[in-house]
Amino acid sequence: MVVPTSPRLLPTVARGYDKRPGRPGRAKAGIGCLGAVPRARLLASMSDMELLASRRCYQALNSLHSLIYFAPEAEQEFTAVGLRPGRMCYFAGRAAAMGAVGPGTVTATFYNFSPGLVAAHIPRAWGLASPAEVLGARLRAVDSALHRLLGEEVLADPELAEAAALAVGATSGCTAAGRPLYAAHADHPVPDQPHLALWHAATLLREHRGDGHLAALDVAELDGLEALITHTATGKGFTAEFARANRGWSQEQWDAAVDRLRDRGLLDGSGELTERGHELRREVEQTTDRLAHAPYEHLGDEGVERLTAIGKRLTRTVLVNGAFPGEIFAGR
Repeated sequence: MVVPTSPRLLPTVARGYDKRPGRPGRAKAGIGCLGAVPRARLLASMSDMELLASRRCYQALNSLHSLIYFAPEAEQEFTAVGLRPGRMCYFAGRAAAMGAVGPGTVTATFYNFSPGLVAAHIPRAWGLASPAEVLGARLRAVDSALHRLLGEEVLADPELAEAAALAVGATSGCTAAGRPLYAAHADHPVPDQPHLALWHAATLLREHRGDGHLAALDVAELDGLEALITHTATGKGFTAEFARANRGWSQEQWDAAVDRLRDRGLLDGSGELTERGHELRREVEQTTDRLAHAPYEHLGDEGVERLTAIGKRLTRTVLVNGAFPGEIFAGR
C-alpha cells in the first residue's frame, strides 16, 4: 500500500488512523515510513536487532487477534447467523473476508489443515450464512470477548486507543502482492471503536506475516502437514496430539509425513528435530521475519517500542483472564 504523501491526507494522519472504507490505516505524522527505498535494499539493510524487535511487536499483538479462535462468543455469534458449531465457524470466520471461496482456496491459504477437513465445511458454510453475515458476527464476537477479557476500565484507557492508532498506522507499511489473506482483510474498513480497530490491525499484521510465512515454507519445500510437524517438534506451538487432531490429519497421514521428514534428515528416529531440522526451521523463521518487517519499519523504532509495551500489557490481561486453554500448547 502507498504511504500517504499528499498534503490533503496530513490532517487524517495526524489524528491517528484513516477510517475511510477500504483503507487499513495511515501512520501518525512523524513516524518513519518506507518512502522510495528499494525493497531489496531494505531487506539487505535489516539488522538482527531490528528483526527481533519486529517479531516481539508482532508477538505482543498476536494473542489479541487469535483469542477469537478460542472465545465462546465466536461460536455463539456464528451459529446465530446459521453456521454449524465447531470447525465450520473457524473456517468460515477466517475465510469470509475473501468472499464465498471454495475449499481449495481455504486449504491453500490456511496451509496446514487437511483438505478433507476443509471440504467438509466449505463451501457448505456459504449456503448457511453469507460472508457478509459471517464478518458481522465475527466483529460482534470480538467486541464481546474483548469486553470480557479486558474489562471496561482497560477498554477506556487512552493507552488502548494509542495502541490502536500505532497498530493501524503500522499496517500502512504492508504490501498486498502475493498475500491473499492479508489483502482480503485489508479491503475491509477499520472499525471506529479503538479496541476493535486494534483487533483489526492485529489481524492485518497477523495475516500479512502469515502469508509471508507460507512463502518461506514453500521455499523450504515443507508442505502443510510437514510444516505442522516440524513446528510442533520445536516445542513452541501446539502439542503434537492437539495439532494432528485439530488440523484434521489421520495418524497414518501424520506418520507418512514423519517418514518423509526422516528421509530428508530433518527428524531423528524419535521424531525430534535433527540439527538440519533445527537449521531449516531457523531459516524459515528468519525469512518470515524479513518478509514481515515492512510495517514495523514503517512505524519506526519508537513506535514499535511503544506498541510492544502496550501490547504486552494487554496480552497479559487477556491471558490472566483465560483467553486460551493452556493444555493445547507445548512448553506452557
